[in-house]
Amino acid sequence: MSLTFLFMPESAYGPTNNCIGIGDILRRRGHRVVFAAEASWKGKLTALGFEEDLVDLAPPAENAEEQDAGQFWKDFIRETAPEYRKSTKEQLETVTAPIWAELIEGAKYCEPQLKAIIERVDPDVIIEDNVITFPALLTAGKKFVRIVSCQPLEVRGADVPPVFSGLPADDRAEWDDFRAEYDRTHRELWTAFNEWCVEQGAAPLPELDFIHEGDLNLYVYPEILDYTDRRPLGPSWHRLDSSVRETDEDFELPFERRQDAALIYFSLGSLGSADVGLMQRVIDVLATTPHQYIVSKGPLHEEIKLAANMWGAEFLPQTKIVPQCDLVITHGGNNTTTEALHFGKPMIVLPLFWDQYDNAQRVSETGYGVRLSTYTFTDEELTGAIARLLGDAGLRERLAAAGAEIRRRDGLRKAADLIEQLGQ
Repeated sequence: MSLTFLFMPESAYGPTNNCIGIGDILRRRGHRVVFAAEASWKGKLTALGFEEDLVDLAPPAENAEEQDAGQFWKDFIRETAPEYRKSTKEQLETVTAPIWAELIEGAKYCEPQLKAIIERVDPDVIIEDNVITFPALLTAGKKFVRIVSCQPLEVRGADVPPVFSGLPADDRAEWDDFRAEYDRTHRELWTAFNEWCVEQGAAPLPELDFIHEGDLNLYVYPEILDYTDRRPLGPSWHRLDSSVRETDEDFELPFERRQDAALIYFSLGSLGSADVGLMQRVIDVLATTPHQYIVSKGPLHEEIKLAANMWGAEFLPQTKIVPQCDLVITHGGNNTTTEALHFGKPMIVLPLFWDQYDNAQRVSETGYGVRLSTYTFTDEELTGAIARLLGDAGLRERLAAAGAEIRRRDGLRKAADLIEQLGQ
């Protein structure tokens, strides 16, 4: 039986690529797959075989036709970049709450658009991969799937650290203070948004959460990092150990790989790479090492100067590059974190904002990488972390085995199977 699936991903590459990967499997099974993505993705999804019925999250800019995919968030992150030097607790007021406020405005603005899209598409199942509720998706009388593409502390629990904190799982000393500051900085915002959601016909939101659960709930995180022993979840929740989009393209190194050097991938993501000063600081330290590097330069690629032992470009096929590398240096976005472990690679994590601190801490405390202070690390800390991780043969063996198991579990097809079953 052919079904219709409507995907609404967050306008960022991680969630969108996750939905593309799952949607492609459903499409190949003969189902109709429609994307209610943000308008800057126009044409990029039809090129992959999907239908597009796009939404604006704000009044269209004059140059909307020329904007890159996800441009709104690139601009927003660039403007708030000075705040990333602050602690996670301080960022609650200056970064995290403003992000929620922007997301809320987007949800309100596109509510009537989503209602019209749902009426046109008439989906059997609606799938949202985002951090915020869009009431129209819940009040349509359709089966609803929530996907968590961010770090799973987004799903709160008394025995796990507070989300966005980057605090250790085995030391609760600062948990209560962080939660109190989250309450102080977010209570008024959450209360108003909750009232608006109820006015649209949705159920009340969970306490201080900005999104509802679905009929089916999926989250993307490898078991080796997960908090399964500390936060059991209900039967509607399913973990995807990874969700790596499949592509037919190949990637051949555009340079000769030296046998006496490690190959290292460096990316701060499509948003973090907009901090050119930070990118250049890391690059200048990496230039002093004997290794070779592939650098994802991001939207301001023309302003980034690579060293002789590096090659890079604005956009790179990350899932084709990481398997060829020995180490990943990352901002700790959930997409890159899970992909690195999918391919069994250790990480050095330089977190900037949102859930990146939680991933950095989890990678560090489980022993699969190193967390560094993004703006105050010393040259020796970075070069020393590279040397330690590359020289730890036992870690590399454990990660190779873990990656093989993650790939065997095939999170992409598990997600497609569960979503398909929900619609039948």
